[in-house]
Order: sequence, then structure tokens, then C-alpha cells
Amino acid sequence: MSETTRSKPRSPRRHRRRRTALFAGVPLALTASGAMAYGGVFGVFGQDAQPTASAATAAASALAGVTDVANGFASVNALGQNGTYGGRDGQTVTVKTLADLEKYATAAEPYIIVVAATINMNPVGKEIKVASDKTIIGAGTSGHIVGGGFFLGTGVHNVIIRNLTIRDAYQGVWNDKENDFDAIQMDGAHHVWIDHNDLRHMADGLIDSRKDTTYLTVSWNKLSQENKAFGIGWTENTTADITIHHNWIRETEQRNPSTDNVAHAHLYNNYLEDEAGTTIKSSYGNYSRGKTNMVLENSYFQGLTNPVVRDATATVVQRGSVFSGTSGKNESGGTGAAWNPKTYYTYTLDKAADVPALLKSGVGPRSSVAKATTATTPGTTAAAATTLTVAADGSGQYRTVQAAVNAVPANNASRVVISVKPGTYRELVKVPSNKPHVTIQGSGGSRKDTTIVYNNASGTPKPGGGTYGTGGSATVAVEADNFQARNLTISNDFDEAAHQDIANQAVALRTSADKVFLDSVIISGDQDTLLVDTASKDKLGRVYITNSYVVGNTDFIFGRATAVIDKSVITLKKRWNGTSAGYVTAPSTAANRKGILIANSTINGDVSDRSFYLGRPWHAGGDASLDPQTTIRNTTLSAAIRTTPWTDMSGFSWKDDRFAEYQNKGAGAGAASTDRPILTDAQAAGQEVADWLGDWTPTAG
Repeated sequence: MSETTRSKPRSPRRHRRRRTALFAGVPLALTASGAMAYGGVFGVFGQDAQPTASAATAAASALAGVTDVANGFASVNALGQNGTYGGRDGQTVTVKTLADLEKYATAAEPYIIVVAATINMNPVGKEIKVASDKTIIGAGTSGHIVGGGFFLGTGVHNVIIRNLTIRDAYQGVWNDKENDFDAIQMDGAHHVWIDHNDLRHMADGLIDSRKDTTYLTVSWNKLSQENKAFGIGWTENTTADITIHHNWIRETEQRNPSTDNVAHAHLYNNYLEDEAGTTIKSSYGNYSRGKTNMVLENSYFQGLTNPVVRDATATVVQRGSVFSGTSGKNESGGTGAAWNPKTYYTYTLDKAADVPALLKSGVGPRSSVAKATTATTPGTTAAAATTLTVAADGSGQYRTVQAAVNAVPANNASRVVISVKPGTYRELVKVPSNKPHVTIQGSGGSRKDTTIVYNNASGTPKPGGGTYGTGGSATVAVEADNFQARNLTISNDFDEAAHQDIANQAVALRTSADKVFLDSVIISGDQDTLLVDTASKDKLGRVYITNSYVVGNTDFIFGRATAVIDKSVITLKKRWNGTSAGYVTAPSTAANRKGILIANSTINGDVSDRSFYLGRPWHAGGDASLDPQTTIRNTTLSAAIRTTPWTDMSGFSWKDDRFAEYQNKGAGAGAASTDRPILTDAQAAGQEVADWLGDWTPTAG
């Protein structure tokens, strides 16, 4: 679809880009340091661990989709340790047995240990004594530790525990007080990162950080079904520095966390949930004990008794949190010394109201990391991707993203990773069709650290005459197959309020290629944010977006591609003049093709109730042969969605095209009617994510 043939009408109402912070989210991108982490020695396997892919492929698959840059206090240089990077400098091994896991976890040498099976601890309650310089990471969702966990003793440092399920040392009594079987226990360790794990049903607690353990970050974990979630202290000293962020702590009675004698405790964007009607009742939430000096920001407390408690000797600086259905103590204040977490490290807050949806879709092990598809002979290695670095300050190979794209060889057959250092890159980026297998990824700890932004609109004059048109307004244009993007923001910040005189469609990202994989990105604009197109009407163009945000107002997910938005948040914005009205999707699908699928996601935003349609049919250029399709399933819809969620467009009735829902929930969901088609179970069975993607399994390259 060329920009000159686009006939989608200009919206009669327009809105201004609000100057508020974009929502951050799940930091799941493979960074440059992560790409190099397993680039040393490959092909090393434990006994009985013979995979169908090489060790390099298994390691790459395990690490892909999860940030390799520690954040919070774990990133701080101290005690002779420069941040936390785990086993980056060692070999990568894949383990499937307890013997192999213990062998490599306790070794003196650094290792990246990929857990690719369920490993049962023997005896029950066993805690493997992890040595320094280790990364222990699950391969997708297949890495389970059952009946025991890990112990990090005095002086152990530089350890990452990630993407694992640690569970079921449970001994028949949910609040077991006889057995001390934790998922992860640390006594005097430092520089530890616990990230994206599912911890549940142990026999005492889930995480214990004891005896002056410090420079610890605990992020993006699910802690549930337990008496004690997270205990910190067992010391008279007040020296520990700890960051706890983006954790879903659900159905745990106490220690959520209990934070005793911590010099700097930074808790933010956590979701504490006590579900009504169950046998587990919280006794307290975040507890600042002893001489702890706590900063608590933008968390969400649901149904808890005593959500925030402090001792008379402790301090809590509390700001920005949401308390829903809570009761009892909600305390702040104290006499501790004021401190600012940004003195120690950078971070960005998500809105507290967004935290439940964000964490429900983002915590715990990531299934996509298990999908290595390149089979090789055991003992061989996969070719390492070429990495080009971009830094606006000149510390990389290139100062602009486009310069790095220009350096990619034409018709390249193997992946080229463009690693972009944190910063704002105000430029236009185009990946032409003759440069496939390109990945653009931010190397910061958050997708908000790296932003590519520009402000062209459809009506913006071009230097050589004419205007850009809708497709031509894109900040980033992708025309090459097998493109990937991770851990960054792509934005169009065209100011409609200042330019009422020109057409206001302003695209942030345009794709017109096949096998486009976007993981942990923010795509932000107003009208026409995300254009998912194809190279031509007769060509297939598949796009898979996961763990991401798409932000906009009018027709802001549109085009003729076969596109899936999975496990993501779609954020609705008001128009430039403060009014609420808009359309989420505007598909222009060719007949006999799949259109736009939104699955397992959340659609919400700070807009008026019943003001947004889920979609309308775009027959580009008045083409009656098109058969636009949007399916929205297993998704939480806010009250912003109209009770009749589909509408007509440019004389074409939505009822003549393909619009449907299935098992949505939330205030914006509704029962089946002639104005609200709901798929039957049989119909829904043919409208799964796999049906959209066909023979393509998106895999981080």
C-alpha cells in the first residue's frame, strides 16, 4: 500500500500528545552484553544433557527475551564488584539433572547454567550452595526446581537467578513452621539479581535475604501461595542496600516483604494482592522494621490488611501508590535520613494504576525463551550474530541508528544486531527490503531508556515538495523480512495542537515485511501509531508483538498485515483537546487472509467510559474486495470500550467484514448480541495465535 493510495479519512477530532511519561514495562530484551555473554566457549553439556540444538543455540534461546543488564542496587559498583553480570565470562552449560546442576552451580569457575528440565531435589528441602559468578537460568518455561532451592553464603557475589520456577517443598501444612525450606536464601552475599522467576509452595519462605546481604535486586517475580514471601534482616547492622520492583506478591500471609535494618530499601511498582474468600489472609504488606530507611513508590495494594507498616525506629517515604480494598495500618514518616534512589541508579516508574495488568502479563518465566529452532549437530556451534553499537555520545561505532542500518551488508544472510545505548535518537530510520535479519535493541535496563522519535505527519511538507503521506510519516519504517526489535521505544511526537492546518495521521512504526518480531517495546503516537502493512496486496506480512505497549487514539493499530499483539497493554489516549473518542483498530485485510489478533492483553487508559470503539473496517482506496478482520480474545477491556464496540467506516459496514471477540473480561466486556459477535468455542479454536503465524515460530535471533 503506497502512501498515495491511502484513503482512510482524517478524523474530525484530533488530539495533542500529552507530555506525560510513557509507561515502562516488562524489561525482556536481549541486550548487547547479553548477546556477548555466551560468545566465548560453546558446546559444553552436563552428563545426560544431549539436546537437539547446540549449546550456543540453547544458551541464546534461554537468554533471549530477558535483559542481561542488572538494574537497581545490583547494578552499583561496590565491594570490588562492578555491577552484577553472573556467569558472563564463563562457559555455557545446559543441565537436566540434579548432579549436573549442583556440579556447575558450586564450581569455582564462572558459568551460565541453562536449566532445561524439571529437576527434583533429593532430599526434599535441599538447597544447592551456589558459588560466585554464576547465571542460573531456565530455558523458557521448562526450568523447574522442585522440592528445594538455592543458598548463597557469606561472600558469594555476582549471581543471577532467572526465568526459573522453584516450587513444592511444601510438607502438607501451608504455614509450615517446622521446616526451613526456602526457594532462595542468602546469608551475607552481595551483588545478586533475582529476576523473572515463579516461586511458590515452599515449606517456610520464598526469599530470605539475611545477615547483611546487600546490593540485591529482586524484579519481575511471582511470589505466591506461601506463609512467608520475603524476609530481610537477621542482623543488628544497618548496611544493606536492596531494590525490589515489579513483583507480584499474591496470597502470602506475611513478609511481603519484611525489611529489617536495611540502610536503603527501594520498593516500587510491586503488586501485593490478597484475594478475597480464600483461607490465606495477609497480616501485613510492606513492613519497614528496625532502623530501615525505605522509599516506597507507585505500588498497588489490593485487599491487604495493614498494607504499609513501620516500627517507631524505622522510616517509610511513601508516594504514588494505590490502595484498593485495604484496611488497617497505612503508615509513612519516621526520622531516617532522606535519600533519593536516583543518587545510586536510574529507574523509571510505571503508573501505579497500570501495575496489576502489567505484572499479571509480565512476571515469571517467559515461554518465548524456550523456542530455539536452529538444529545443529551436538558439539557444533551456531554462528554468532554480528553486533553494531550505536551511541549518541560517540562511544559506539555509530552515532545514529540509521548509520548502523546503512552499514548492514545488502542481502545479508545472518543476523545483525544493532545495539543502541540509552538516549533519545531524534531521527528517521528505514530498514530497506534488501537488509533482512536486522535486530534493533536498546541496551539499557528499561525499554524507556532508548527512544527513537520523530514528528512527521501525513500533511508535513517534504523538502522536495508535496507531503509525506501517512505511510511516509513513520519514524521507523521496516521493509525487510525477519526484522526484530527489543527493549526500546519508537515514538511519533507530532504536535497536533500546534499544527491544526495539516493532516494529522502520524505513524511511529510502519512494517511492510514478513516475520517481524517485536518484544518488549513501546510504540507510541496519537492517530495512526502502528501501521502493519505488507509489501503488496498479494504478499503475506506477519507481525508478532509481545510484552509491549501500543499507545494511541484513532485507528492506531491499522493495516493489512497478519498481525498478533500478545501479552501486551494497549493504552488509550485522549485527543489533543482533552476529549475522549477513538478507535483501536482499523484493519484492511485482504480476502482469505488473517487480519489483526489481540490476545491475552489489556486495553485501558485514562479516557472517559464508553468512548472508544474496538475497531472499524478500512477498505483502503474504497477497495470492496478487502475483508477486514479484527479478533480480540482473552483480553481485559476497561470501561472505556463502548457497549457496541464495532462501527462502520467510509460507507462500509463492519457487519459485512470480520469482527469478533472471545472470552474477554473487565468492565468493557459484554454478552453476545447482533452488535457484539462472540466466537463459539469451535470458532475460537481456529483463531489462536498459532493460526495467525502459520509455519513461523517467532524466536529471538
